[in-house]
Amino acid sequence: MTDARQILVLWDIDRTLLYVGDIDRQVYRETFAEIVGRPAEHLPARGTGVTMPLAIRSLLLDNGVPEADVPGLVPRMVELLPQRLAAHTDDLREQGVLLPGAVDALKAVHAQPGCVPTVVTGNLKPNALLKLQAFDLAGFLDTEVGGYSSDNDHRPALVGVAQERAQAKYGTAFTGSNTVIIGDSLEDVRTGLEGGAPVIGVASGKTSASELRSAGADVVLGSLEEVAQVLDAIGTVTFEGV
Repeated sequence: MTDARQILVLWDIDRTLLYVGDIDRQVYRETFAEIVGRPAEHLPARGTGVTMPLAIRSLLLDNGVPEADVPGLVPRMVELLPQRLAAHTDDLREQGVLLPGAVDALKAVHAQPGCVPTVVTGNLKPNALLKLQAFDLAGFLDTEVGGYSSDNDHRPALVGVAQERAQAKYGTAFTGSNTVIIGDSLEDVRTGLEGGAPVIGVASGKTSASELRSAGADVVLGSLEEVAQVLDAIGTVTFEGV
């Protein structure tokens, strides 16, 4: 990779960098019970990458909340969800795990001249920061310029959100030629295809390498363990590979 121009690197968080087990689902349980007043019998599917506001909407509908009530309840749950996750900070550290190669890959991209590493995630921003801070990862990412589901519940729109923020901060126009997404799910691939950025798929979650490739990922890696492969892939899918 050269350092002549800047590259915006948009990391996914869950199942790409770290895995928090059942904690997110427990937080959904607690939030639903507090807002709706009864236990949730059906929880959001694991590892889909769907944005939290959309997951909350599905959670409400799947548990028999009348559709007319959903628009009023979603904002209340969105507000409460980070508070509930914050109460599980110790659990994040004790039960969560870093995925193989995540720290070394983050360090390498962060140290690469010209790279601007941040996140595009289905997490609300407070939830994303809680997870990153629990694993001491926030220092390798410019979280100010990321895209979060707090910004828009339509995940592909978050690419443009991050690009605009990064341009305002760094003075570089970020487009599809100098932006890349790194993620594990079909939602990460869709985010890139619809949001206008190439995707490096990482088969570290519930989606296989062949599924990521078939969905349209530009490069697919088995894990983040080979740092040189990660850096090469970033170069391949951006203007450096042209």
